[in-house]
Amino acid sequence: MTTEHTATPAHDTISPTPSARPRRRRLKRALGISALTVAVAAGGGYLWLKTTSDVHQTGQADCMKVTPTGTHATHQDHAAVCAVMDSLIEAWDRNDADAYGKQFTKDATYTTFVGSHYEGRKDITDSHAALFDDFLEGSKLAGTYLDVRFLTPDTAVITGRGDDYTGDKPDKLSKVQTYTLVRDADEQWRVAAFHNTQRKPVMERISFIFSPDTKPQAER
Repeated sequence: MTTEHTATPAHDTISPTPSARPRRRRLKRALGISALTVAVAAGGGYLWLKTTSDVHQTGQADCMKVTPTGTHATHQDHAAVCAVMDSLIEAWDRNDADAYGKQFTKDATYTTFVGSHYEGRKDITDSHAALFDDFLEGSKLAGTYLDVRFLTPDTAVITGRGDDYTGDKPDKLSKVQTYTLVRDADEQWRVAAFHNTQRKPVMERISFIFSPDTKPQAER
């Protein structure tokens, strides 16, 4: 006895009723509008956070106008460390990697805002020679100074804001930078360590909103 199997014709497949199609279209349209609304709200919120995250302590454009702190501070050493900072900017503006590197000690360390860590004057010089021939060709430095502290007679720490740029000088500087300078064996002041941090205005603003006590005293 043979059992016969009857195949279901393709045209017998259940399909949405005519009334279901408009409902699906309305649902898709509603979901699309909702997604667009969320995206616009998120974008607007991001822009609001970014534009309301401002800096009060912008620093001094002239290093010598910053009053140095520390019992070891002298006018002569203040002028000397500020001269190093001026030399760094002048060398960068010329895209002169050798002159830039000479402002660092032989065993200096250099940490960029992307996390690259260089060790020694040669490493610093070689990396900047490559940068000036490529990504940073024709760039200049903009900077301001927040403080100059003399920790010992032969050690100073300078904190400031800075940015590299081409074209017009930026109104707002996006990085916070720390230079540790030492009096070298030849009695010349040089940078022994440099650390560059990219400021994240939106993340900073969110932090200050949800935890106001994290705001620096100078920014209150």
